[in-house]
Amino acid sequence: MQSSRRPFRPYLRTLSAISLALTLSAGASAQQTVNFWYHVDNAENTKIMDELVKNFETKNPNIKIKAENIPWNNYFDKLFISIAGGKAPDVAVTRLALQPQLLEMNAIEPITKQLATWPGKADLAPNLLDINKASDGEYYYMPLQYVAIYLYYRADLFAKYNLKPPATCEDFLEAAKKLTLPASANGGTELYGFGMRGGKGGHDNWGPFVLPQSSFTPGGMTSAKAVAANSWYIDLLRKHKVAPPSAPNDGFNEITSAFKSGRTAMIFHHIGSAKSMADALGDKVSAVPVPSCGGARWTYFGDESTTMFKSSKVKDAAWKWMSFLSEGDNNLRFNEATGQLTVTKSGSAKVPQPERFVKATMDSLAFAKPLPLVPQTADFVSSVWPTTMQRALNGEITSAQMMQEIDKHFNTK
Repeated sequence: MQSSRRPFRPYLRTLSAISLALTLSAGASAQQTVNFWYHVDNAENTKIMDELVKNFETKNPNIKIKAENIPWNNYFDKLFISIAGGKAPDVAVTRLALQPQLLEMNAIEPITKQLATWPGKADLAPNLLDINKASDGEYYYMPLQYVAIYLYYRADLFAKYNLKPPATCEDFLEAAKKLTLPASANGGTELYGFGMRGGKGGHDNWGPFVLPQSSFTPGGMTSAKAVAANSWYIDLLRKHKVAPPSAPNDGFNEITSAFKSGRTAMIFHHIGSAKSMADALGDKVSAVPVPSCGGARWTYFGDESTTMFKSSKVKDAAWKWMSFLSEGDNNLRFNEATGQLTVTKSGSAKVPQPERFVKATMDSLAFAKPLPLVPQTADFVSSVWPTTMQRALNGEITSAQMMQEIDKHFNTK
């Protein structure tokens, strides 16, 4: 009986060896695919993403990144449609303003535990994680890039008239008055102290002057202090006339064009304009954080982060990709495609933007905040603020009436 079983032993050993080899081979070749959505304005910059993907996949051979550049015009529409249809990507670039809606949809996965042990956490710029924290105390967003609104000023004009960059609202008004000159007193070019943005997008120019003394909570916009701060801003045009008459309708293109051509001396924007400013004006332009008003400072924080979706079946791989994009030189390289600021302290010294603009951004982080993370904010930005601001600047409504409209928008159920 024993001799009859012996011949099978070599075959059993052979089958076991084959089985083990197949198992090891399958494990070695198993590959996870992370679907990643992002957007860049210039399609040429997708080459930067291709480079990052290649570097990541070289370091993580079992993970494949399928990166898709979605056109900006329909980026978020497509994202929300994909979520509703159960076909969300594993990771996508998104904005803080959308976090409440994504949480309400139960669409995104917390990364709090991963962040706690991530070595790159210590290199993140100050305050970024605090700004991104959700109302439930969890973290869902991995910082990817950011901007903070600051003050661009014509350094050549400030030097000519012996002025210092404004540190307070009072300084700002004094400088704006002194830098508002008729063409006859300014070499043939009419000059205004402030390039006011009254059209869409101007809420982040208005915010530094009004929001330190108001809030979006019930009654926060209609207090005497808040209404007075708003009146002060409106008076820059209506009473002091330190802004061009076109201000109620001026948008980004108008204010930057006037600034570069020497028709205005101060405007608000962020580091996304730094290159074009420096190309046009060289050392004639500089930047500082927004002035303090009423003893406090507020500036608009604009962001883009990566977030992971609950529907993902490759969450560990997705986290590796998210953290890779927010580390050191990787993040610096990514932001070369967008013109925004790296989220790392180590990378900030290597940003290919003039140091004075990088410093103005980083110095603003301590008091930079997003607008309220509530559904009403989208309509506030797109219609409520520009409509009421233009009417107030044209004298059609009072400061109090404008602030009542804003309070009503945020606090009427």
